[in-house]
Amino acid sequence: MFPWNLLPFDRNSQRKFLEMKPDEIEKYVQQMMGKMLQPNMQGMLKPEEWIKGMQQQHTPDPAKPTTGLGAEMFETHDFVFVRVPLNEETWLKQMKLFYTSNQVIIEHIPDMSDKHTLVLPATVKRKGAAANYKDGVLELRLHKIVDMQYAEIDISK
Repeated sequence: MFPWNLLPFDRNSQRKFLEMKPDEIEKYVQQMMGKMLQPNMQGMLKPEEWIKGMQQQHTPDPAKPTTGLGAEMFETHDFVFVRVPLNEETWLKQMKLFYTSNQVIIEHIPDMSDKHTLVLPATVKRKGAAANYKDGVLELRLHKIVDMQYAEIDISK
């Protein structure tokens, strides 16, 4: 049989818990958990605050557009895709597309003096890019550089 009389709860503490209001119980539990948990885990105590924080992290900030063109970029295992919505199909004839290993440069849209530079999420090869236009969206497909060579740098004192 378990020796229940050795626990720190006596009749007075039991009576104290029975007389507590729900708000006081929650406050007491929060204090005890705060003493037991590390400071960086304090946000885990109130689930509604934790969920609210998670929702704020996953919703994109409408004040920060990805680019002036509204371009979207994503990468797969082998490719980097850039999708640029074009308001007018005539832009295809006046625009110029260039790319380097880490960025795409789009010139002459919407005005002839405009130049947009998009930084790519991964490095790409110099050859083998393809561009397709369909349903008002220009899609660029760039081959990723999979085998990045790197060298160690010696640190001298």
